Amino acid sequence: MRPACHLRRAVSALLAAALLLSAAVPAARAQEETEHEEEFSYVRGDENGPEHWGAIKAEWANCSRGRMQSPIDLSHERVKLVRSLGYLNHAYRAAEASIVNRGHDIMVRFEGDAGSLVINGTAYFLRQLHWHSPTEHTVNGRRYDMELHMVHESAEMKAAVIGILYEIGRHDAFLHQLEPFLKRIADKRDREERVGVVDPHGVRGWASVYYRYMGSLTVPPCTEGVVWTIVKRVRTVSEYQLELLREAVHDDMEKNSRPLQEVNNRDIGIFRPSPHKHY
Repeated sequence: MRPACHLRRAVSALLAAALLLSAAVPAARAQEETEHEEEFSYVRGDENGPEHWGAIKAEWANCSRGRMQSPIDLSHERVKLVRSLGYLNHAYRAAEASIVNRGHDIMVRFEGDAGSLVINGTAYFLRQLHWHSPTEHTVNGRRYDMELHMVHESAEMKAAVIGILYEIGRHDAFLHQLEPFLKRIADKRDREERVGVVDPHGVRGWASVYYRYMGSLTVPPCTEGVVWTIVKRVRTVSEYQLELLREAVHDDMEKNSRPLQEVNNRDIGIFRPSPHKHY
């Protein structure tokens, strides 16, 4: 009887182990899926969609409660000419950079001193740039195909962003330089590639007319107090380049534009040179 007893115990132990293993596999898969699940989505109606960002985390409350949120429509009815804004006072320089797939967008991060932008006497240093498609800001209700954000930060950790709008047309020379790296990081969240020296002048261009208003970051935590500068001249990007950017990010982030936010009586200024001057 003793051998039979030992056999029954052994079989029972094996069955118990098998049950534990079968229960553990789905749990491990669930944990893996959770770890790779995006914290937020751009899809309206999703549980973590833009209308719910403010409820996902306490520190994201501004996304729902903020009164100075971005993006907005730059309606000509609201825009006022403010010549005192002056020309954009920037001094950029070429610097070492990396390109990063953040899942929700593609970012070029400067590792060295890429120069600065001066607004009202405060220097904002260029830290990174990234792309949204279609555009987040609209002009008189019109949404373009792509928007690039040049993100700057002051010594006091305040942000200033230059937004540049694009429509489908000729290829963008700056983006063309990054095409090989875009292919390497496609569909690889958190993948980072060094791209060598990058010159921000190739992004900014020389357009002088721009819109200016106070807003927020357009992704959680939607921090307010951001100085926004939207260049009026619309540049071009090829359809191939736009598709490269869209296909590189997470499947649900191919269209990574936050919906328009309420203006809430904010001032929207526009700077343009005096008509009698030639530049």
